[in-house]
Amino acid sequence: MKNKLKLSLVASCLLASSVYGVDGQIEIVKSATKTYQKVTEVTSSIEVINQAELSRKHYTTVAQALQSISGIDITSNGGLGQGSFVRINGMHYSSVLVLIDGIRYNDITNGSAFLENLLIDDVKQIEVLKGAQSGVWGADASGGVINIITKKQIFNGINSSINVEVGSFNTKKYGFTTSFKKDKIYGKINRQKITSDGFTAQAPKGKDIDNYEDDKYENTTTNLKFGYKIDDKNKLDLSHTIIDSQADYDDGAWGSSIEQQANDSTYHSTSKSKFSSINFNNINSFNELDIYAKKSIFNRNANGTLYKGEVKELGLKSKINYKQNNFIVLGADEKDFIQTKDYDYKYNNKGLFVTNNNQVEKVVLTQSIRYDKYDKFKNKLTGKIGIKYPYKDMVLGSNYGTGYKAPSLYELSHDGGNKLKPEYTKSFDITTQYKKFKARYFYNKIDDLLVYVTDHYENGSGVSKIKGYELSYKNNILKDTSLLLSYTYTNAKDKDDKILGRVPKELLKAKFNYSGIAKLNLGLDATYVGYRWDGVSNKDTRPNETGKYTVFNTVAHYDIDHKTKIYFKINNLTNKYYQTVENYATSPRAYYVGMKYNF
Repeated sequence: MKNKLKLSLVASCLLASSVYGVDGQIEIVKSATKTYQKVTEVTSSIEVINQAELSRKHYTTVAQALQSISGIDITSNGGLGQGSFVRINGMHYSSVLVLIDGIRYNDITNGSAFLENLLIDDVKQIEVLKGAQSGVWGADASGGVINIITKKQIFNGINSSINVEVGSFNTKKYGFTTSFKKDKIYGKINRQKITSDGFTAQAPKGKDIDNYEDDKYENTTTNLKFGYKIDDKNKLDLSHTIIDSQADYDDGAWGSSIEQQANDSTYHSTSKSKFSSINFNNINSFNELDIYAKKSIFNRNANGTLYKGEVKELGLKSKINYKQNNFIVLGADEKDFIQTKDYDYKYNNKGLFVTNNNQVEKVVLTQSIRYDKYDKFKNKLTGKIGIKYPYKDMVLGSNYGTGYKAPSLYELSHDGGNKLKPEYTKSFDITTQYKKFKARYFYNKIDDLLVYVTDHYENGSGVSKIKGYELSYKNNILKDTSLLLSYTYTNAKDKDDKILGRVPKELLKAKFNYSGIAKLNLGLDATYVGYRWDGVSNKDTRPNETGKYTVFNTVAHYDIDHKTKIYFKINNLTNKYYQTVENYATSPRAYYVGMKYNF
C-alpha cells in the first residue's frame, strides 16, 4: 500500500499540467561563510527559495515556504498562528539556528524559533544550510541554519506597493511598502497585518474540527531599513523588525480531556519581539571589514505566564581576498543571553572564528573553525570542512562538521539541580549530482541529548543517531513546464535504539510550474509524509502515528500589467484530513484570493 501511494503521487506529478518553475539565474548566498558567494561555489549542502519563487507561490508564512524544501518537515500545534516547528533532516528544531538578516530569531527563553509569526510578504530570499554549522555560526546551529533575508530598496526614487488578501476562516491580510533611494541614502518601511478567526487548535484525532470553538490570530509585522553611503569605501546600514502577535490557543487543567481543552476559550497568548542591527562596512585594498551590533528582544505572555529575554551581540568580521578566487574570513563576537522575568538567568559567550575558502582549478575547498568561551559551561571548539568537485556533467561534494546546542535559559532554570551542558553533534554528508539528478547521504551523531524528564531537563548519556538520504530531480521538462521531485528517507534513533518522535521516515515532494499562457503562471505542490510517530517509542511497538498522508496546494498567478498582479490559491486541494501533532488540528480545504499593486 505504501509503495502504491508513493507511485501514485509520482504519477500525479508527471501528469499534472501545472508545474514548478526552475529559475535560470545563479543565486548569491551569504549564510554559508558569512560572506557573499555564488551558490555554485558553496561546498555546504544549501537550498535557496528565491524571490521569483516567493512571488509566484504566495505563501502566507515562512513555515509554509520551508515546507516545500527537500528534507524539511514542519509540525504545528494547530492552524495559523499556532506553534510551528522545523526539522532539517530529522534534527530537532531547537538545534536549527534561524536568522532574520543575520539577527538571531531563536527565542532564548526556550530555544525555539516561532516560525508561525514570520510573515512572508517582505522576504526576498530564504537560505537553508543542512548539517552542523557551528564552526561558522556558533551555538544552536548543529542541525542547520535558516537565514531569512528581507527586501531592500534597489531602484532610484520613491517606490511603493500595497497588497491585500482575503480567504477562508475570515482571514484578511493587507500591507504596504514604501521605499526611497537617492544619491547616498536609501530607506524602506514595510508593514503587514493579518487577522483570522481560524479554527480550533486542538481536536481529538478523527473528529470534525467544526465541533469546537475557533482560535483567533492576529499579527502586525513592521520592517524598517535605512542605509547611508558615506563614500565609495564606507557605508552604514540599519535594520529594525517588530513582530506583534496574539493568538487564542487550547490548553487545559491537569486531567482534562482533549474534548474539554478543544472547547476551552480562556487561553490567550501575546508576543512582541524586536530585532535590530547596525552595520558599518568598509572596503579597501586589503579587506572588506564589517563592524556590527545586533539585538533580539523577546516578550511573551502565555495566559499570564511571562517570558522575557534578550540577546545582545557585538562583533567584527574581515574578508581578505588572496591569489585568485581565494579568500579568508576572520572575526570575533560577543553575545549576552539574558532572561529577565521570574528566572534571572544569563550567560556570556565570546567567540573567535576563521573560514578559509580556496578554488584550485574547478575544485572548491572550505575550512571553518570557531572557538567559543562561556562563563556558565565548558568552552567549545567546533569546525567544518567541505569540498566540491565538478567533473564534466557531474558534481561531487562532501562535508564534515561539528556543532552544539546550548541549553536555553528556560532549561537552565529547570535543570532539577543538574548542571546542564551543551549537546554536541558530529555531522557528515556526501553528495553526487549528475546533470539534473542529485543524491545526498547524511549522518548525524548527537552526544548529551537534552531531554525533559517529569519536571526537569537533563543531558541523556549515550549517542543518538540520525541518518538517511535524499534524492532529487529538477528540470524544465517542456518548454514552459518545470518540475522538481525530491524523496528523503530518515532513520532517527535515540541512544537506546528507540525511534525519535515527530521525525518522518519518508518525505516525497513535488513542485510544478506552467507558464505557457501569456501573463499566467500555474503552480501545484504536493507533499507525501510517510511513517511519523508522535513520541518516542520502543522499536517493537507502534506508537501514535501522525504520518501517511498526501497534501496538495495550488496557485494561479496573473499579471494584469507591470504594476498589478492578482492570484488565487487553494490549500489542501483534496480536503485531506491529517494531523502533524496528535490531537492538534490542521487546515481543511481553504481558498484565498489576493492582489498586489505597485506605484
